[in-house]
Amino acid sequence: MKLKIADLKTERQWRAATGFDEARFEKLLVLFTASYLKLHGQSVADRQAGIEVTPGLTSEAELLFFTLFSLKAGLTYDLLGLVCGMDGANAKRNQELGLRVLEQALAAAGCLPKRAFKDAAEFAAYLKNEKTLIFDGTEHRTQRPTGDAAQKENYSGKKSATPPRP
Repeated sequence: MKLKIADLKTERQWRAATGFDEARFEKLLVLFTASYLKLHGQSVADRQAGIEVTPGLTSEAELLFFTLFSLKAGLTYDLLGLVCGMDGANAKRNQELGLRVLEQALAAAGCLPKRAFKDAAEFAAYLKNEKTLIFDGTEHRTQRPTGDAAQKENYSGKKSATPPRP
């Protein structure tokens, strides 16, 4: 079984597979195609014309669909490859390529936030007009405290099926 764009018949399926409705996908595809051509100098079809093996993705639309689907589904590369008709290594390479092109397309459209700042003052100036700033620090690692009391204070209780003793 190979998942294809043609398999998407309803807006619900479009949103479930890509996070976009078909009209927004088409708008993004225009930017994506321009970025692909800028990065590689030729279309997907032209780049693949000289290879002997049958490619898994034959157009910019398929590459964009694959990239969005891979982000939305969160599958392992082996499983993503199985669903999309390629091996796991090619799924990884195709996702990395698609992400590079997508990032450039979104940057060209002015849709990416600034990610690097030279100092705290530049960061503060960038956010000066924002009323609320939310940091998601739930996945940040912390150094385990050495003392029993400190360990107990920082214990989340999520690794045990029974509640911790008082």
